[in-house]
Amino acid sequence: MRSLFSEEEKRARWRKAWLALAEAEHDLGLVTKREVEDIRLESGRDKVDVEEALEIEDKIRHDLMSELRVFSAHAKHGGGKLHLGATSADIEDNTDIALYLGAIQIIVSRLVACLQAARERILRHRATACMGWTHLQPAEPTTLGYRFANYAQDLLLDLSFAEFVTERFLLAKGVKGAVGTSASFKALLGTSTKPRKLEASVMKKLGLRPFEVSTQTYPRKVDFVILAWLAAAAQSCHRFGLDVRVMQSPGFGEWSEPSGENQVGSSAMPFKRNPVQAERMCSLARLVSVLPEVGFLNAANSILERTLDDSAARRIVIPEAFLAVDECLLIFERLFRGLEVHPEMVRRNLRSYGPFAGTEAVLMKLVEKGGDRQKMHELIRGKSSLAWQDVLKGEKNPLERLLAADRSVSSMIETKELHAMMDPSSYTGDAEERCTRFVHNQLDPALARYKSGARSRKTPAST
Repeated sequence: MRSLFSEEEKRARWRKAWLALAEAEHDLGLVTKREVEDIRLESGRDKVDVEEALEIEDKIRHDLMSELRVFSAHAKHGGGKLHLGATSADIEDNTDIALYLGAIQIIVSRLVACLQAARERILRHRATACMGWTHLQPAEPTTLGYRFANYAQDLLLDLSFAEFVTERFLLAKGVKGAVGTSASFKALLGTSTKPRKLEASVMKKLGLRPFEVSTQTYPRKVDFVILAWLAAAAQSCHRFGLDVRVMQSPGFGEWSEPSGENQVGSSAMPFKRNPVQAERMCSLARLVSVLPEVGFLNAANSILERTLDDSAARRIVIPEAFLAVDECLLIFERLFRGLEVHPEMVRRNLRSYGPFAGTEAVLMKLVEKGGDRQKMHELIRGKSSLAWQDVLKGEKNPLERLLAADRSVSSMIETKELHAMMDPSSYTGDAEERCTRFVHNQLDPALARYKSGARSRKTPAST
């Protein structure tokens, strides 16, 4: 990702765009064969000299023109035809879209890797009963696999969002000149049809699809949507990372992130095992969450055919958002693959809090046997309140014993049946089956599409 957004790569892509324009103009008789061959020889990445271009930029204060001067000076036969009819955005904006497409492919590959890691965990723990928590309070049992499936489902949504953004929003400016009307190219070529033919040729060479209409730039709404998608992926990472941090705290103690043998948790407290990877992921995700606002403001403040006040901000926030999400997903995959599950702590929480969940089944059975629902609810609430007092003292949950000793319960539910109903591991509903269906019906087909390359981007549309 760093390489993709490097200064060298950007300038190499500019040269590629200039070459594509020169080749298309050669086909239409504006550039000679000798000139285009000379341009082609000087267009490679190995020809980029950032320092030379920056020296010129320091004098003329225009980054694209400084690169153009270096390029044209070295292409001694064809350099005079470079950028013919074009405006800066014909080069820069098309290059940006090409870079974003490459960056999205990297993020998609990270999402796929995370989903592959999640798949293994979902199947391994689909029947592993654990306490569910709502409002950070014990609720009803679920399974670890079912909880993991929820994280994976978030990533699947991010993957679908990526497909939507790529196929519907990642269109380029095209080659349309200073205000998007192709006036300069019509003046050069003489007819209205040839500028469209020129644009189609350039776009095909660059592997891009153009908007039918544009101003001097492509719509900055595209940047806003890209940032919104990246923020959505960051949200998925933050949610998982926050849960890892909660579960690693001793009060829960059911999971912990992988820790190296020589890893130091604290400079002051040698015993500490802090969830530093999850915290780093959450911190980066928090940064990404606010960046769509910059994209919104850039798009909303694009006055008439263009202003330049978007430029500095977007050069910062878009690469930074891609870099941050790239790192978040690398951490996500590492956490999922190395996550340490502590079975005894899982069972401890089930023993302590799980019996409370069984009261729902007991209440329904009592009513089924003829009990008054409101009276039985009050009875169970009272017994639960007594049981909570023991649990908070660190003692074994006595709820089953308290219910069994009450004649209103024992007269309708036998001890053996009550014990089965109060077993939290049996009260996970269809979580296990849902894990299996989710993996086979949703996760596996998505992974198969990317493994086969079926989700590669559509070929550029004809103009």
